[in-house]
Amino acid sequence: MKVGVTLPIGQADALGGIAGWPRIHAHARHAEAVGLDSIWLADHLLFRFPDEPTTGIHEAWTILSALAATTTRVEVGTLVLCLEFRNPALVAKMAVTADEVSGGRLVLGLGAGWHDPEYEAFGIPLDHRVGRFEEGLRIVAPLLRGESVTIDGRWHHARDAILTPPPGRRVPILVAAKGPRMLRLTARHADAWNTAWYGRPDERLAAALAGLDRALDLEHRDPGEVARTVGVVIRDRDQPQPAEGRPMAFEGRVDAIARLLDEYAALSVDELTVWLEPKTGRSLDRLAEAVRLQRGVVAR
Repeated sequence: MKVGVTLPIGQADALGGIAGWPRIHAHARHAEAVGLDSIWLADHLLFRFPDEPTTGIHEAWTILSALAATTTRVEVGTLVLCLEFRNPALVAKMAVTADEVSGGRLVLGLGAGWHDPEYEAFGIPLDHRVGRFEEGLRIVAPLLRGESVTIDGRWHHARDAILTPPPGRRVPILVAAKGPRMLRLTARHADAWNTAWYGRPDERLAAALAGLDRALDLEHRDPGEVARTVGVVIRDRDQPQPAEGRPMAFEGRVDAIARLLDEYAALSVDELTVWLEPKTGRSLDRLAEAVRLQRGVVAR
């Protein structure tokens, strides 16, 4: 089972102010140096909740492109890119270029979005969210697989679109999905699936895994063709915490984290994407030590 981490690109991650590029870059390089498998970026324009100040994060694709050029081993991915924020054919073009820059380490995570205020603030339509996502995915997926695409859809259009230079490999598509319709789209088009956020495995996760299995069966897809990735929150209470902690977070010593990883591996989860609280070098070191312990690299 692979283990990766989300990066500190938002105000909710910050301890003493939003992280700038030097801190983001250092965190990514640290994750790579301690042997973690992947680094992930959320994609939002802003957060605006009732009776709270507006906050936000850095633009995901710009940061991802920089990390593609300045890391060497870890996979780099979006968790997840909101497809409606960008033209879908252009997203495919961007993905192939970023994959080239990274040397074939990109995972293109896609989703339909959920936070209405950012759509409204930036003038992006928020109606028929899943329908728009489905049409966009019907453009992105075949383009990334080297096909030409012509679609005259309700919301998206392409006419004999191709990617040239062509993809150097099949860039994996990950879809974050919960409801039956999104799970069917995952089963139909994706190489990987994500569900988040959890502490210990619970009944919510069991239901999500069962939902994916049903969707794969309905789409006559081999379950082994779609990787299962799960977002997990791990907190170190011995460090200062961000203001907006997640209530489901798992807390424990390194050996307890290793046992948590065992629990997910026993469920045939292919990859954990860990949201660390806080996102610091110490947190990365604790997670990496737990991974080594769980993998038997060091004795328990």
